[in-house]
Order: sequence, then C-alpha cells, then structure tokens
Amino acid sequence: MAALRGLLARPLASYHLLLASSGLLLLIGLTMVFSATSVRDYAEGGNASASLIRQGIFAFIGIVAFWACQRLPARTYRALGRPALAVAVGLLLLLNLLVAYGRPTGAPARIGPLEAELLGLYVGGVGLQPSEVAKFALVLWGAYVLARKGAALGWWRELATPLFPVVGLLFVLVGYNDLGSMLCLVALVVGLLWAAGVRLRVFAALTAIGLVGIGLLVAVASLGAGSGVRGEENYRLARLTVFVNPPPLEACKETLCYQMVQARYAIANGGWFGTGLGQGRTKWAWLPEADNDFIFAVIAEELGVVGCGVVVTLFAVLAYTGLRIARRIDDPFRRLAAAGATAWLVGQAFINIGGVIGLLPLTGVPLPFISVGGSALVVTLAAVGMLASFARAEPDAARALHARPPARWVRLVWAPLPPLPGRRRRAVPPSAARGTVPQARKRRRDDQAVPRGARDNRGRGGSADERRR
Repeated sequence: MAALRGLLARPLASYHLLLASSGLLLLIGLTMVFSATSVRDYAEGGNASASLIRQGIFAFIGIVAFWACQRLPARTYRALGRPALAVAVGLLLLLNLLVAYGRPTGAPARIGPLEAELLGLYVGGVGLQPSEVAKFALVLWGAYVLARKGAALGWWRELATPLFPVVGLLFVLVGYNDLGSMLCLVALVVGLLWAAGVRLRVFAALTAIGLVGIGLLVAVASLGAGSGVRGEENYRLARLTVFVNPPPLEACKETLCYQMVQARYAIANGGWFGTGLGQGRTKWAWLPEADNDFIFAVIAEELGVVGCGVVVTLFAVLAYTGLRIARRIDDPFRRLAAAGATAWLVGQAFINIGGVIGLLPLTGVPLPFISVGGSALVVTLAAVGMLASFARAEPDAARALHARPPARWVRLVWAPLPPLPGRRRRAVPPSAARGTVPQARKRRRDDQAVPRGARDNRGRGGSADERRR
C-alpha cells in the first residue's frame, strides 16, 4: 500500500492511469471484435478480418481525435459548447424527421445521398449516431453553464434556465428512438449536478420527474416509438415486465427473454477461466448482437470470470482517474466537464454490463471501447483526450512538466505544455484619464492639508554626536 500511495502521489499519475486504462480497454475491444465476428465474416464474405479492419480504421480515427483533443486548452472547450450542442440538436431533429417520414409511407427514409435508420444517419455508407455527438456536446455545454452560474445553483430558477429545458429537449429527441442512450444522458446530467454541488432535494425532484418521463417514453413505444409498431406489443414494456417478473425459461426462451437466456448460457459455459479466446460457440448465430450490445457475454464465455474481472477493473480505474482529475483541478469548468464525462462513460458501461448479466433491464447500449461501432468509438476516444488535457493541467502535473519540459519535438508531436497554475496576469497600464498615479495617493493641495513643519524642520545639521542624541 505504501508503494501504491507513492505511485499515486506522482504528479502525472492521473495522466498515466488514464492512458493505461483506456488503451488496454481499446486493445481488448479490438481483440474481442475479431473473436466475435471472424466466423460470421468468413462465412458471409470469405474474409475473417473484415469487421476488425473496419473497427481498426475507426480506432485510428479515434486516436487522432484523442491526440487533437488533448492539445486543446480549456478556453477552446468552453467556446465549443454551444456550437456542438446546436449541431447535435440539428442532427437529432433531422434523424427523427427522416424516420417519421419514412415509417408511415413505407418508403426509405432518404433525401439524396442522406439516409436515416433508427439510430444513425448514413452518407455513402459512412454512418454517424447523433446521440453520441449529443453526449459530448452536453458535457461541454452543461459544464460551461453550471460553472458560470456558480453559487447561484441553490435557486431553482437558475437551474430552470436554460439547463432543464435544453436537457429535456435532448431527452425527448434521443429517448424517442433510443431509450438506452437517454439513460446514459441521465447518468451524465447526474454527474454534472453532483459535481456542481446541487442540493439533495433537487436530485429527489429530478428523480420523480425522470421516472415519469421514462414511463412516458415506455408508453409511446405502442405508438411506434423506437423499433415499436403501432398496434403490436409494446417491446419496452415487455422487457421491463420480464425483468421485474421473469416467467419460466421454457415459456419465454424463444420469444421475450431469448437474448437474456443465450447470454446466461454463454456466461455459464465460460466458468472461471473461459473456453479460450476464439473458442466460444454462442456467437455462432445463437447470441444476437454478439459484437455490439452483448459482447460482454462473449468475453465471459471465452475469458471467464477472470477476463470479466479485468474489464470491470479497468473501468473502475477509469472511474477513479476521472474523479481524481475532477477533484485535483482548480478550474470549475474543467472539474465539471471531467465529472460529467466520467459519469457518462462509466454509467454506460454499468448499464451495458448490468443488462447482460441480468442486474438491469436490457436497453441496447454498446460497451464503451469494446463494442463494434465507429462513431461511438471516435467520440469516446475524443472524450478521453479531453480528460487527458485536464489531467496535464493539474497543478502538480503542470509544475512538473514546466520544471523538466520534454524535448521540443515531443511537445510538437504529442502535446504542448499546460499553463502554470496561479500565474499572475500582466499588469494593465493605467489609462490617460486616470493618470499615472492613483488619485488616493496624490498629495493633498487644499487648505486642509496636514502641516509638515515638524518634518521640514528636521535637518541633518550639527555634529555626529548631536545627531546621535
């Protein structure tokens, strides 16, 4: 423990922990994507590494986004909050309008080269999920708004304008088609408000409002929200009912709880040490979404409890590192943004893993860093790059980097030096109207000036003995 405390006391411990945990999770993700998709890709196209190559390309783009984001200062993130939020809202509106246009007519939801599916927009085969952009945008904009309000957050009206209306709009636009991503936004907002020091009564009121909103989003699935169909069974309500009161497996293993049963089979088949990497069998068209929502079940089958423990531990290290950055940094905006991003990533991992192992209802969210998906991986690595920029700006880290700066080519290629904490600004020169001497320090020249006769009569005349006396 003493050695561990010594390692954590180093100035750049947060930065190195962040790089290690996110890098290992990305490496595990690429490995498990290849394991979960190689058999299917070879059977369908004769190329076992097709999905791995695609995911590797997105991982490279995400690493470039990480590199760019860790070079940006805090003022750039503050300035990006409003534009990023406007772009996210515009993309969500476009996606929902296209999906609503194509559903009743049965025509493809397409305008020129732009095509919309349930959760993503596609241009020429390249897809983008607007909900992922909304997560990062809400981190930046929410941290900026809360940091600007400061101590005024104790008043309801300060939270009601403009935070709650914008957050409610995002919840509706995202949750109408994707309830799981909306729950990730809920975790993000809770992290922001908790880091801002909002009172517990506010959390209690928000919990009641949130439960009512989730109930409405579950109900509108009967009207065609998400993948629901008007007049058919409400699939969101069915998932919630199966979780609260699960029927016998023989009665539902072919219908409602098919995914849950196959995931349990995979976990049971893995045992403590797993069947071996690439040796799992449930991914062969038995387990739906084995490379995305249920990739944790593939990890459990092939790597066992030990492999699952490694993945959970890495997410725990990521959570500790993000909260450590938020605690050690002085800037309110950086502190709130770090807490919000950490709550988003760790909350999404908790929702995914909890649904796979049966602790939470199934919501269909990917596992960060590990599940297949291009836009989700790129945005996740960009958020980690922002956390890396904040970790380098910790007071101790900034002083250590300035005390022993790396080589110039390292700063040009990797990241510039962060600003030193507490550095004084340059003194502003006095204006011509004020003069060069403050008014309060000028000698008084009026009639009430204190006579200085006693001071003026002091002289240095006389001998040295007289002056000493």
